[in-house]
Amino acid sequence: MSEQSNLPALSKQISELVLAGSLSHAEQAFSEAVELHGDLAVVDVLATLAPQVTALHLSGFDGGKTSLATLLVPPKAWADSLAFFAATWSDDMIEDDPERVAETLFAHVHGIVFSADDPERRAELLAEASATDHGATVFAILFSMAPKEMLELAGEVLAKGPYITSQTSSDSDVAPLAIELAKASEDGWDRALFELFPDFRHSGDLADAEYNDDPDEEQKFLQRSTKELLYRLRKQVPSSRSNVPKRGARKSIGTGIFS
Repeated sequence: MSEQSNLPALSKQISELVLAGSLSHAEQAFSEAVELHGDLAVVDVLATLAPQVTALHLSGFDGGKTSLATLLVPPKAWADSLAFFAATWSDDMIEDDPERVAETLFAHVHGIVFSADDPERRAELLAEASATDHGATVFAILFSMAPKEMLELAGEVLAKGPYITSQTSSDSDVAPLAIELAKASEDGWDRALFELFPDFRHSGDLADAEYNDDPDEEQKFLQRSTKELLYRLRKQVPSSRSNVPKRGARKSIGTGIFS
């Protein structure tokens, strides 16, 4: 930013607007900062915002909605903000429709990772996010939407290594994101898979596992459900989660800390 003295004031303004629910006004402030100081102004501000504020702001621009913050958020700032996404989920949301919650999370992650056609930025975003415990859980939640496809993809990744491409036998919407993660961070890919399939600790064994399609029969190996992983992520929300507003009006007993 050309005038660093403006950075604290702009960061304070953005934080107040986001916490007040005025996301459109926060975006307008970002736009004005770009006009005055260039793209780096937004990058600098996003790097200084509290991660729970970044999470609240970015969560309002999932899917087809455009946002300067989505395009410019630094990889580390985004990775930190992911820790707070679960603080906005009520027990009712998780209990009643965990798949929908996971789909909303997928829309966010996919929107950030593929917001620009920049392979280097994409790799940095994925590497930073998957390097954390909460990041591994986030990707495990997404993978839980297509567990069979993830096991098959694990075999392809093991066979092709860095030469794997987006052309895969899987037609799952999660597959392209999973492939990009495997290419960006081998450790991050493994951590996410082992979070979903805790029985496995070696990619080779996991790639050889056979997934049972029969819903009436138990798998031969442990697989965490989407609901279980959503609650698991909730437990990983940092202690400052009490400052994060929660979507959903109803509360369940024992969940006041998320309000």
